[in-house]
Amino acid sequence: MPVEGKLTTIGFDADDTLWHNERFFQMTQAHFADLLADHAGRDHLMDRLLAAEKRNIRRYGYGIKGFTLSMIETALEVTEDRVPAHVIRRLIEAGQDMLAHPIELLPHARDAIEEVARTHRVVLITKGDLIDQERKLAQSGLGELFDAVEIVSEKTPGIYQSIFARHGDGAAAAMMVGNSMRSDVVAPIRAGCWGIYVPHGLVWEIEAADTPTGHPRYRTLPDLGGLGDLVRSVS
Repeated sequence: MPVEGKLTTIGFDADDTLWHNERFFQMTQAHFADLLADHAGRDHLMDRLLAAEKRNIRRYGYGIKGFTLSMIETALEVTEDRVPAHVIRRLIEAGQDMLAHPIELLPHARDAIEEVARTHRVVLITKGDLIDQERKLAQSGLGELFDAVEIVSEKTPGIYQSIFARHGDGAAAAMMVGNSMRSDVVAPIRAGCWGIYVPHGLVWEIEAADTPTGHPRYRTLPDLGGLGDLVRSVS
């Protein structure tokens, strides 16, 4: 059994914590707005697209494939099913381009994992499309650094409790590090973990949440470069 209160396991988010992701969605959204500019204004299109994404998460889950289908659905809606076939084709191509985009690691990603892995178990916990997340992990070159990898459909307190029970000493002895306030900080804290917020700068509205300011297990870092010192300070 772990020593009471001792930190033994570190969980890492993947997208926009270890490598860039959201900026490619925003670039594709800008392309989407250009393609539909004759039918609706950008703000209206973005509102309709966000509403479609929220509806479709339950159907398609998170990731590029669901996002592409949501763009097509929105295009059909705003044109009352009159969107030209060539626009649909270009939206499909845009999704395919996103799925083929090379991985770009964020600063300090490898060094931070290697440093804390010397003294703690490290687990990758990411959500999204299984095939695409496996592709990104393989291309990142970080896969061999983790003691375990969990690709889940959603990040809830119960999911975190289950993962850290399987791959660690329970939620109370675990820390989650990520860029999403809702999924990587608030949910782990509710599970009993530490929640470490590393802001990326680009925030998907669906992942926004109130900051748990003042919670004893909440911390924030400007980047992953200070993670080792933080882990040592709470271990």
